[in-house]
Formats: sequence, structure tokens, C-alpha cells
Amino acid sequence: MAAAVSELGSLGAPDPDGGGSSGSEDEARPSAAAAAAAAAEKREERLRKFRELHLKRNEARKLNHQEVVEEDKRLKLPPNWEAKKARLEWELKVEEKKRECAARGEDYERVKLLEISAEDAERWERKKKRKNPDLGFSDYAAAQLRQYQRLTRQIKPDLEEYEKLKEQYGEALYPTSDSLLHGTHVPTKEGVDRMVADLEKQIEKREKYSRRRPYNDDADIDYINERNAKFNKKAERFYGKYTAEIKQNLERGTAV
Repeated sequence: MAAAVSELGSLGAPDPDGGGSSGSEDEARPSAAAAAAAAAEKREERLRKFRELHLKRNEARKLNHQEVVEEDKRLKLPPNWEAKKARLEWELKVEEKKRECAARGEDYERVKLLEISAEDAERWERKKKRKNPDLGFSDYAAAQLRQYQRLTRQIKPDLEEYEKLKEQYGEALYPTSDSLLHGTHVPTKEGVDRMVADLEKQIEKREKYSRRRPYNDDADIDYINERNAKFNKKAERFYGKYTAEIKQNLERGTAV
């Protein structure tokens, strides 16, 4: 009987070692599950970043292709296409503005002037003054007028001398058709010097002009036309020192 009780006690009594191992297993299971969940979350995060990078790469590839196509179009366009495009857009805006003014019964030129600021107007006026009005030779009278205007713009008046002449001559300084002032005015030495300096400057400038060379009747004729004469002059300029002896032998008849 005692043996049976001891056996039952051994079967029903809790073992200290067995109870401790079961608790550690229960604690290890949540930690393993948490690690697996963290690994899965980390993998999902990496996959998400990978998908974002993939999308960005595709977008960059698409944008690069569009830029290549646009650049190819720009290269095939004329060189001044941008300026022409801007000009056409400006003309379209002007035409639209004219139609709007006509619909309202207003003058387009007047409306345009009202929209221009004072700074822009001054800048355009300065630009017009800087612009060269010389459009080429039309007749001798126009050329003479342009020369006169160019020379007069270079004159720097002496206001002190002008005031002295006003005090000296009074109203006679401004002659009319009835005035007799010929021979009464004597220019100053400074004025004469300025005139001489200006004339010397004009002569020096005219000397730089390229004029047609005069024809020399005594020169040897070794050409058949004017174009051939120019070619012979160029050949003589570059190769004359090398062919001088051959040319002299040919003229003397002693060439081998």
C-alpha cells in the first residue's frame, strides 16, 4: 500500500524541472513571433523602397526620352525659329488687342501709348537716337546732308565766346537777308585750329578708303582679262621671289 501511494505521488506531484522548461518555451514563442514579424515588416519596407526606385527609374527614362525627342525637334528647326516664334506670338497678341479695341470703339494706337510706361518710352527714345539712320546711298544731296549732320554733331560750341559775340554785335549776330556782315567777322586762332584739325581728320579717313588702282600703260601685259590679271598679281606676290630667275631666263632666251 505504501508502495502504491508513493507511486501515485510520483505520478501526480509536479516536477520542478519540468515546470520551468514549459514556461521558457512559452516565453520563447512570442519572441520568435515578434522577430518573424519584424523581419517581414523589414522585407516589406525594402520591397516598397524597391518599387519606388523602380517607378522613379521608369519616370526618369520617360522624361529623358521626351527630352531627346524635343531636342531632336529643336535641332531640325531653323536657327532663328525661336525669334520667329516670339515674333508670331507677339503679332497674334497685337491682332487680338486690335480686335478688342475695335469692338469697344477705341483707337488701338492711343490704348497702346497709354499702356507704355515712362521708363520704356525713354529707353526706346534713347535706342532710336543711337540707331544709325544711314540707309545707304540714295542721291548726292542726301549724302551731302548726312555728311553735314555728322560733322555738325561733332562740333562742341564755345559758349563763352558766343556770349562775347552777342555782346559785341547784338542783334547783328543773327543776320537776315538784309544784313551786310560779309568780311566783318574774323575767326579766332582756336577756331581755325579746330577747323584745321577736323580737315586733317577727314583727309586721314579718306586715305583709308580703297580706290580702284589706276591703269599703267607701261606695264607688261601678261593677262587675257581682268580676272586673269588679278590672279597673276596674287601669284607674283606669293611666288615671285622663287620664279624671278626662271622668268628672266625665259625673257633672255637662255632657259634650258
